Amino acid sequence: MTQPPLDPLAQLTEIRSIMERSSRFISLSGLSGVGAGVVALLGAGVGHWYLQQRYAAEGYSYGGFMRLLQSTPEERLQVLPFLLLLAAGILGGALAVAVFFTLRRARRAGQPVWSALGRRLALSLAIPIGAGGLFCIALFVQGAVGLVVPGLLLFYGLALLNASKYTLDEIRWLGLTEIGLGLLAVLFPGFGLAFFALGFGLGHIGYGLLMYNRYER
Repeated sequence: MTQPPLDPLAQLTEIRSIMERSSRFISLSGLSGVGAGVVALLGAGVGHWYLQQRYAAEGYSYGGFMRLLQSTPEERLQVLPFLLLLAAGILGGALAVAVFFTLRRARRAGQPVWSALGRRLALSLAIPIGAGGLFCIALFVQGAVGLVVPGLLLFYGLALLNASKYTLDEIRWLGLTEIGLGLLAVLFPGFGLAFFALGFGLGHIGYGLLMYNRYER
């Protein structure tokens, strides 16, 4: 009995799939982005509420964040512990969600998470994000509060660009979006919390839904 002829197109597709699995981390879940975005929106809401309560005063039409832009060094040091705790909570919550959904998808795809490829991806993200976080703390302490959110968006966008060579191409476009929002936020310092919610919240949710519909449905 003769074997049916092999389809060259199917063979090329299979070869390409194998090469992508070996050279790129493809188990990132779109639900990770959605979850991280929800965490960021909740964090922005908590930050807005805290600053409103602390700096509640008439005449500040943009709420407590505008008052923070005009704060004294002593006032900034008083709110810094809460803001650092809030940032740690947002980062920790986003990481927990991302790890949960990524592990679940990796198991289904049969791809190890903490492989050499996964470690390179994590390191390429961690270095720019860590450096950016320390830099933005220095900006805050020195009084350049209006540059903190733009700095966070810019460094995060650069981190995504740096990591995009190890994973899906959509990460590159998300990184470029974050960089664009960071540059735009420099022009509107009074809307820092809004840009934070737009970049880290809605940006992640939109990216996550796109990824989920494209690769996981």
